Amino acid sequence: MGWGKEPPSPREMAIALLARREYSRAELATRLQAKQIPADDIAHCLDELADRGWQSDARFAASFIRTRVLRGQGWRRIENDLRQRGVDGEIIRAAHNDVVEQEAIDWFELARDVLVRRFDSPGQTPKERARRERFLLGRGFDYEQIRYALSCL
Repeated sequence: MGWGKEPPSPREMAIALLARREYSRAELATRLQAKQIPADDIAHCLDELADRGWQSDARFAASFIRTRVLRGQGWRRIENDLRQRGVDGEIIRAAHNDVVEQEAIDWFELARDVLVRRFDSPGQTPKERARRERFLLGRGFDYEQIRYALSCL
């Protein structure tokens, strides 16, 4: 896929990225910085995209949460991953509340479902039980959710 003789503008590069999937503002900025685009041009470009509604951290966060829930990840991991992608804490909380309400997400039941898909028992020994706990911790579930999931096996 060639861009012709002229290199693409920052706007064209950002739109090409957004055509594939949602990106956070910080992710787009990082991608454009890697292309040696000046910081002022990046800021102007990203402001324009946000003003037009083509880029939205709130929309990105909601999409990200839905995708990660389908992968069986818990809230702690999802929240951490969103923060690493430069999404503001207020936007994360608002997106979480909206998605949980719209999708009727029950983190306890999700932890149970994830555990049942991987293991058929809560473990006979403390070592086996600890393995299941570490598995769910790595997925981003908290201790209450893990206790619930283990009690359901």
